[in-house]
Amino acid sequence: MTAQTDETQATATPEFGRARLRKEDERLITGQTNWTDNIQLPGMLHIAFLRSPFAHARITSVDVSAARNEPGVIAAYSGADFADEQGSLPCAWPVTPDIVIPAHPPMATEEVRYVGEAVACVVARDRYAAADALAAIEVDYEELPPVLDMREAIKPGSPKVHEAGNQSFDFVFANGDTDEAFRDAPVLIERTYRQQRLIPAAMEPRAVVCTCVGGEFTLWSATQIPHVLRVMLALVTGIPEQNLRVIAPDVGGGFGSKLQVTAEEVLAVLIARKLGRPVKWTESRSEGNMTVHHGRDQWQTLRMAADRDGRIRGFEVDLLADMGAYLMLVTPGVPILGALMFPAIYKMDAYSFRCRGIFTTKMPTDAYRGAGRPEATFGVERMMDELAAELGLDPLEVRERNWIKHEEFPFTTIANLTYDSGNYEAATAKAKELFDYDGLRAEQEQRRASNDPVQLGIGVSTFTEMCGLAPSRVLGAFAYGAGGWEHASIRMLPTGKVEVVTGSSAHGQGHETAWSQIVADQLGVPFEDIRVLHGDTQVSPKGMDTYGSRSLAVGGMALVSACDKVVEKSKVIAAGLLEASADDLEWTPGRFSVRGDPDKGVTIAEIALATFAAHNLPDGVEPSIDADATYDPDNFSFPHGTHLCATEIDTETGFVKIRSYVCVDDIGTVVNPMIVDGQVHGGLAQGIAQALYEEAVYDDAGNLVTSTLADYLIPSALDLPSYVTDRTESRAANRLGVKGVGEAGTIASTPAVVNAIVDALRPLGIQDVIMPCTPERVWRAIQDARGAEQASAAEQHAARQSDQTQGNSPQGIDTPDQTGGAA
Repeated sequence: MTAQTDETQATATPEFGRARLRKEDERLITGQTNWTDNIQLPGMLHIAFLRSPFAHARITSVDVSAARNEPGVIAAYSGADFADEQGSLPCAWPVTPDIVIPAHPPMATEEVRYVGEAVACVVARDRYAAADALAAIEVDYEELPPVLDMREAIKPGSPKVHEAGNQSFDFVFANGDTDEAFRDAPVLIERTYRQQRLIPAAMEPRAVVCTCVGGEFTLWSATQIPHVLRVMLALVTGIPEQNLRVIAPDVGGGFGSKLQVTAEEVLAVLIARKLGRPVKWTESRSEGNMTVHHGRDQWQTLRMAADRDGRIRGFEVDLLADMGAYLMLVTPGVPILGALMFPAIYKMDAYSFRCRGIFTTKMPTDAYRGAGRPEATFGVERMMDELAAELGLDPLEVRERNWIKHEEFPFTTIANLTYDSGNYEAATAKAKELFDYDGLRAEQEQRRASNDPVQLGIGVSTFTEMCGLAPSRVLGAFAYGAGGWEHASIRMLPTGKVEVVTGSSAHGQGHETAWSQIVADQLGVPFEDIRVLHGDTQVSPKGMDTYGSRSLAVGGMALVSACDKVVEKSKVIAAGLLEASADDLEWTPGRFSVRGDPDKGVTIAEIALATFAAHNLPDGVEPSIDADATYDPDNFSFPHGTHLCATEIDTETGFVKIRSYVCVDDIGTVVNPMIVDGQVHGGLAQGIAQALYEEAVYDDAGNLVTSTLADYLIPSALDLPSYVTDRTESRAANRLGVKGVGEAGTIASTPAVVNAIVDALRPLGIQDVIMPCTPERVWRAIQDARGAEQASAAEQHAARQSDQTQGNSPQGIDTPDQTGGAA
């Protein structure tokens, strides 16, 4: 008993807030783990897919017979071979009652609508034989006009992507009287911004392995959503859900790209069923760039009305969002999430939002880190800078005049979200100090005055986001096809160790470490004695998985609730062991003691062993202190922060250098600061990459020309600055006080960088540079501005010459001479 007590005392130092090294990293960074592509099963075959070379075409014939005779080939299939069983890939978010959701076959049967759509496949003994045999498949196409520009797609007479037309939905939300807000407003600003199309690039490519034995299927997939995938596979294929087991082994990153039910997953199940053999598919990087769903891709037309003192009256948002060729799992919902976040941290009288989802013959878009919130934050933060420029005010001053003050929380925004906590003043004050904001502004003025060829720009982004994607009732109100709850289980083992089963499925976030820290504090069990299990629907049968920065704010709270139940169950058994009334027991994490007699107690480990033995339990008490809990929050959580960026721009070359970057985030209570710093750094890298480097580019025929990492620029450490990060803390309205951090850096950083670029160039008359702000684009913007300035000067000179010519014309009219006298 003494040894157990001493062990429990070792956990007296709280784990919450401790910078623990991640448990999972030893196996992950040394490669001693089980990625999907590592899996080898007896008799396993390999799949390769033949993909459409056309953005839009009718399939007139597919002949796979020659491929079946190639060396090592076991089978070859066209879409027609699956037509009766492959169903349609699901869209779980019909955002309007009249939304158009076209059928989306995993393998095309009649028509292809983007380059890379699967039209046939080969199954062979190894992946190389399968890939080689694709060349033997003959496909005849009747090429159709591609639809590549969503602005053109909505015009009458545009070629149709689908028979129903090119518009999927028209979503409208409004609150307040925008007509009144804009009527006679002293300041009116209208801008159009481009959110370019992005390609998620997780470290681990997508991979699938499937086996079928006796009508029971096991699917290993590099997925973020094993539980959702299981349900959707059952619905799409008709296989009973109880006969499907989905396992997400260690997954090397997702960023939303693996929040999906993919054609390859469905087809792997169908092929395994046809052949009765295990099958595997792993994508190449260029294949992934074409066929992993893409992100962003919007045109934003924004109008803001304000008073002369900078107070916002009204804000109107009109979006065109490129859906690509089909609606995937949550495609239409992504821009709609942004509808709630365009007002951001600001107060205003009226707000209206309209989004039209448009089909094009490109790879479908879907959730990408931030999913709608980065797009919204970019739009409103760019507009706040434009408002400041219009009024001749400092950008931070304009924001402060409009933001919600800390004493006003909880605050219901014009978008009908109730922010539970926040302190924008504190975060901004700390960021300004770390950044030396006033000193940099002074340096900027000096550079401008001296006409320095390297100009300094200062960018601001004061943001908030909604994360912890839930609650279920709110998601239901937005027609989302699932709930937002999360599940957790605690298994108390006889030796005093603990197994934690979580429905959230990690793909690099550090759940095994953070969850162990939470449970260690709740139950008083040593951190090292806790193991976290996840990602297998047979081990963890309930869950809603990982996306939307929901793991901690929802999954972590489920964990706390399960721990509470363990303690309550243990109390009854402890009372029996101590021969005391349960009402007289006191709990300190790890141990029950008798009130008034602290030396008389029993540890949670002793209770676990006594429960296992079950020799002398109180009457009617079952021999188990294990517990399950499902948590569905009442509200989202709302992290916020202030990000400041200083850029140096060489006006002769257009080169942009980030000189310094400071961010102060408020994510509520921090479980593990080391994990938080990693999430922030990674998020900043993705947001800065959108601002400066990344763009998915299609040619006029609809071919993706950025199909390799030689063409699609993902920044390395050499391309990114060192960051200064810090935090303030406003506790969320949950027991742990936690919010979310997985997407914050991505959401805030893009407008901070672009605002800095535009701030440096604004004296030249430049109001925007379309992302990515490459040296060429920046240089061209400078040249265009200088050309416009020279043209304006030439026009003025010509006008003066014209005036003089008319004044000296021989019309017999007296005109003043240059000295002011009569001619």
